[in-house]
Amino acid sequence: MQTEPKDVIILGSIRRGKKKFSAIQNETKINPEELNAILEELENKKFIKVEESKGWFGKKVELKITDNGSNELDKKIIEIQSKWKEMQVLYQSGDKQKLQEKMEENKSFLPSMMFFGVMDMMMFSMMFSMMG
Repeated sequence: MQTEPKDVIILGSIRRGKKKFSAIQNETKINPEELNAILEELENKKFIKVEESKGWFGKKVELKITDNGSNELDKKIIEIQSKWKEMQVLYQSGDKQKLQEKMEENKSFLPSMMFFGVMDMMMFSMMFSMMG
């Protein structure tokens, strides 16, 4: 199943304990309209569920990750880690051309790599400087 990197970041944010729309938006820095659309899509795929309860100030809405969502997130994190390892191997081999191709191919995953702490920023800087 293909999940967009922003979907993965949002699932990660929810799994980290962000349960409210505003908290997820603050952590992910995704604009509210796009975030709402992605959350609806994640709910339709049954990766998250919306729980409503009564609080002191009225209705309280919380988002929770489902088992399916958590499993999908684990798969994506493993995929992201393997992509990072591939780039590290290319960097260590000194093949600028292949590294540049791999970075271009995986540029949509770079925000996810940073969000989940998969990417070593020092190594990433060295990769960029190697390519010129």
